[in-house]
Amino acid sequence: MLKVEDSKLPDVQKALKAAGIKVKSIVELYKEGAAEDKPEDKPDA
Repeated sequence: MLKVEDSKLPDVQKALKAAGIKVKSIVELYKEGAAEDKPEDKPDA
């Protein structure tokens, strides 16, 4: 499993391949929203 931020699937595959890692396939299981990841964007309750 690999978790990345601000990247597209082909870019991830190219980076792994450049590092000598053979990639058979990449499947996006869950895409988190950028606003959800930033606690400073949430209002104080």
